[in-house]
Amino acid sequence: HAATTRSAPARARARVSGAPAAALAASSSAAAAASAEDAPKKTEASVGYAADFVRTRLGVFLSILLGYSCYYLTRQSFPFAAPVMVATPSLGLDITSIGVITSIFPLCYGCSKFVSGVVGDKLSPTTMLAGGLIATGLINIAFGASSALPVFCALWAMNGILQGFGAPSCAKILTAWFATKERGTYWGMWNIAHNLGGFSAPILAGFAARSFGWSWGLYAPGLVALVAGGLLITFLRDSPEKCGFKPVEEQAAEIEAANGAGAAATAAAAAGEAEEAKEGEAESERATEAAAKTEGMGQSEGSKAEEGKELTLLQNLFQNVLSNPFIWGLAVTYFCVYVVRQGITSWSVFYLISEKGVADAAGAAARVSGLELGGLVGSLIAGRISDYAVKTGDGGAVGYRIRVVMAYLVGVIGMLAALYFSPPGVAWLQSLIIFFIGFFLYGPQMLIGLCGAEIVGRRSVGASEGFLGWIAYLGAANAGVPLSLLVRKFGWTSFFFTLTAACVTAIFLLLPLVNAKSNVQRKEAAAAKAALA
Repeated sequence: HAATTRSAPARARARVSGAPAAALAASSSAAAAASAEDAPKKTEASVGYAADFVRTRLGVFLSILLGYSCYYLTRQSFPFAAPVMVATPSLGLDITSIGVITSIFPLCYGCSKFVSGVVGDKLSPTTMLAGGLIATGLINIAFGASSALPVFCALWAMNGILQGFGAPSCAKILTAWFATKERGTYWGMWNIAHNLGGFSAPILAGFAARSFGWSWGLYAPGLVALVAGGLLITFLRDSPEKCGFKPVEEQAAEIEAANGAGAAATAAAAAGEAEEAKEGEAESERATEAAAKTEGMGQSEGSKAEEGKELTLLQNLFQNVLSNPFIWGLAVTYFCVYVVRQGITSWSVFYLISEKGVADAAGAAARVSGLELGGLVGSLIAGRISDYAVKTGDGGAVGYRIRVVMAYLVGVIGMLAALYFSPPGVAWLQSLIIFFIGFFLYGPQMLIGLCGAEIVGRRSVGASEGFLGWIAYLGAANAGVPLSLLVRKFGWTSFFFTLTAACVTAIFLLLPLVNAKSNVQRKEAAAAKAALA
């Protein structure tokens, strides 16, 4: 009796998995012909992910968390070794020289993130992530062995280029291993690599530079990166398919169908088994023809790619990323978010000293130290909230995450106002406010990248993340000299007005995306429409 109604759960799987329509229809008719004896066995096996898949995926996740934390460590090594370098007479460096070295990095990093994201869609993300980490470790070691300003500048520019390999590779791996309805949680957990690396840098690089000389402020992070890169090569894998598992979206679809369709399957009428099988044959032909004609916005895993006709790098970039207006909306929003983020991280210490009565930089830095901790907590909670909204709602997955971003940006505006109006000398209050600025600020930073990945689909994730990252770091660059000139001419009120205006602009830019669907959802809708044709 259960076998006669198996086609209904199969269609449910088709709606969730986003697999090619023809294959889904064929699986539907095959399921209708399956024996009732197999039904309980399949349902039981599909209740959750297989244990070996869970173990393998955990190892992959821990690998990219470790890997990107080490990227951040080798990115932040120089700033914590720089004071010792200035105090070393033989180097002949001053604050201006340090500024020259540091100004090179964001320009090289932003451009590299864009290029490596586009190119990375054709390369193994494991190779890019591990190879880039080993290379940046070697650059740190070479930097520690150098002594001339031009060499320092050249090596740190190379470090910026290599750092661009990290985020797009991690984004591709996350998209491959985690299904849509759980991805926000794991993306948020991965995002704490920023905080872990940022927290480790002053401890390792700063301590090594003060204790053993400035060179060890670069040597120590570089050696850690070499070891971590070797571990990535050993344990990290690009996708479930590389390990012999089914694609994660297909597994998630089977689990959802099994968990949600068991009761409905046993309640359906037994009559019509033969008719269902015949309909499945016809449905397969209709779905194949219709799916081949379907081209949704940003459909990076469209029918052409699935038939083996891969796009070139430029075709992938222009057809699946740059032609998508939602990506441009996210990019300008990212620009605004990074203006706020970089503005707070670069200038909050100076603001506290200038306007809030803090005696010295050490006291101001202590109050600002909660920013990263708040960001860690905020990222995790933002991912969980967005996943809950996606699981419980029936609208666009990207749209639900966008609404969380908008709510968090309202929180940023409130905390900026609280910091501006906070009374001088109340250290605990200022520390608490800065903690919540980090809480509300890092959530959007994490979710915007996730939304960009889900809009374009798995095969264009690298290009999307690279483009968004490039635009974001243009925003970060504008939080440097332009903001300093603004403060010098108009005072700190203009600083807070600019950051608030950036948040408001970002919220308005996101309004058209509040109902946006993911690439997977658009393909499901196309397949369902083709099946009904």
